[in-house]
Amino acid sequence: MNQIKQKANNEQSITIIMPAYNEEAAIGKVVSKIRTVVPDAEILVVDDCSEDNTSQAASDAGATVIRHPYNKGNGAAVKTGIRNASGEILVTMDSDGQHNPEDIPRLIEKIGQYDMVVGARMENKEGSVHRNFANRIYNSFATYLCGVKIHDLTSGFRAIKRDEARKFVYLLPNTFSYPTTITMALIRAGHNVMYEPVTVHRRIGKSKISLFKDGFRFFLIMFRIISLFKPIKVFLPASILCILLGLGNYIYTFIRFHRFTNMSALLLIAGINIFLLGLIAEQISQLRYDRSEDQ
Repeated sequence: MNQIKQKANNEQSITIIMPAYNEEAAIGKVVSKIRTVVPDAEILVVDDCSEDNTSQAASDAGATVIRHPYNKGNGAAVKTGIRNASGEILVTMDSDGQHNPEDIPRLIEKIGQYDMVVGARMENKEGSVHRNFANRIYNSFATYLCGVKIHDLTSGFRAIKRDEARKFVYLLPNTFSYPTTITMALIRAGHNVMYEPVTVHRRIGKSKISLFKDGFRFFLIMFRIISLFKPIKVFLPASILCILLGLGNYIYTFIRFHRFTNMSALLLIAGINIFLLGLIAEQISQLRYDRSEDQ
């Protein structure tokens, strides 16, 4: 029923892109399940130089395999898939068994009215506490920057028009944060994005994400989000805060000591400089999106 609905609504070719690194235990089962759900789709597994038999398992199950000569990162594997995909609609998903292939038709059928449909993990009860907490911060911060509700910024399970994905592929990092970047890039550029609730299962095998290493990367991603998407929304409040502190300090020292202090001057100058830097950053951000429209 889902397969019939998907074909009737779209009549477009589909490519399933799965980045994989040491996923021998799961990849064959995932590919086989996808083949039963969307039998006509191109299944493209990008093996990021696995040290096990991931490539062979994926190939035996019926996937087309592209293997990196060395380990580049999850995001780099997705970019390779986007560049080599033949389908008009791309679906990215994990190769570790977390995402349910039966949800693919629900994502695909909404492409047309929407440029990207994200499989949103509304309640990830099987996820770790620190990861769920980080995701809530991501979503809240991204919602503030974009001005629209972000339900799941970091989900790797999504369907997107191929032409739109290729416009922004140059922006995507080589790490796990590629879903963050492409979501905010499309919203920033005025494209239609929606969230479809999906179920997420516990992955097969050991997670590649570590608390300490990726906790540090979390802060780097936050700064990347600021610089890429809406820097003025961060620079402007910081500028206003410094100026208000400077004026407040000046009023206090003038009333009490009848003088203008170095601290007041420093805060006022810092506030003006932060505002000017924000304007420059905003212009650079806009130029990135002007470039994407030219591609």
